Amino acid sequence: MSIKFSGWEVFCEKSRDLKPGQAPKSSRGYTMYHGTHKTNATAIISSGFRPSAGGRLGPGVYCSRNINKAMGYPAFCPPNERVVLKLSVRVGKVKKIDGQAAGMSHTWHQHGYDTAWLPPTAGLEEDCVWDPKRLTVVGIAHCTDPATKTSLETLIKKQQKEPQGGQNTQKSAKCQVCGNQTELNHTIEKCWECKAAICPFMDKHVCHKRG
Repeated sequence: MSIKFSGWEVFCEKSRDLKPGQAPKSSRGYTMYHGTHKTNATAIISSGFRPSAGGRLGPGVYCSRNINKAMGYPAFCPPNERVVLKLSVRVGKVKKIDGQAAGMSHTWHQHGYDTAWLPPTAGLEEDCVWDPKRLTVVGIAHCTDPATKTSLETLIKKQQKEPQGGQNTQKSAKCQVCGNQTELNHTIEKCWECKAAICPFMDKHVCHKRG
């Protein structure tokens, strides 16, 4: 007896942490770190990142999944004045910069990539993200000054609750089919087999049509 299956099921990758040397997958979100001076941390949390004009991977925002890499920045800064921000990074389309792609170390964005990834072959791994809007500060990973850390963590919580400037402040509604919150109406279709109402954002749909 043959069984015909129609529908789909989505499997979510819950882990946001990558192992050393593991390539980030395009269009995923990962936890990374960024080191900065404690006087700059407030502005980054409040207004977002300002891309560097240059570096090993050209212009962009530099970060690393390895906290030890981030703790070394800024380079000419006393350790007690450094703050390491914990980030959620939407990497988009990723270009691995290795021996074969060394010529693209400063031009990767011109080829349609959102992030350049430098593997830990000659030191600790490093990422460069072109669009600062792809990075969100979600915590303080390192800060030796308890008062500064508390102040920054309070600011992060405030930013998470309040809409950012320029963003649509319209209240979101719940899709009646998939159950997800949305500010725009989802396109509802009919299943090609059982004709039930389906939404492309549903985690799972299984037809119950009898043959």
